[in-house]
Amino acid sequence: MQNFDTKQITGQFESMFFAPARAYAELSVDYTEKLINAQLDAGKAYSDTSLAQLRNLMNVKDAEGLREYMEGQQQVAKDLTERLKGDAEKVVALQQDFVKDSQKLTEENVKQSQKLAEENVKKTQKAAESNAKQATDSTETSAKTAKSA
Repeated sequence: MQNFDTKQITGQFESMFFAPARAYAELSVDYTEKLINAQLDAGKAYSDTSLAQLRNLMNVKDAEGLREYMEGQQQVAKDLTERLKGDAEKVVALQQDFVKDSQKLTEENVKQSQKLAEENVKKTQKAAESNAKQATDSTETSAKTAKSA
């Protein structure tokens, strides 16, 4: 009869299930934090621009001031468009990094699982061979005892 090594089973459970789950959760939390920070930065930039434009509008006193304000609006629109483009590229880069890191993590876990499976197959084969030898030896001993009697 084979004894079960609970430490080995616990270690295998840890390496096959819990460690990968923790690693993926850590990766997800890091990605979420970066994404939220990017959104907060963008929101602050857009809010600051809007408030600055409102202050500029409040300083308009005449037709010339209104014309200058409207000309400035074109530059603000251009700047905001560039900012929006940059923010979108940043989010896409974050998503691509997340996907790449997730794939790398998955590949590592698959390799580790294959290695553990191979080790377990070898251990099982050795145990089966040992049990077969013991059974053969026991049979031979029983046969010799029966012959002697």
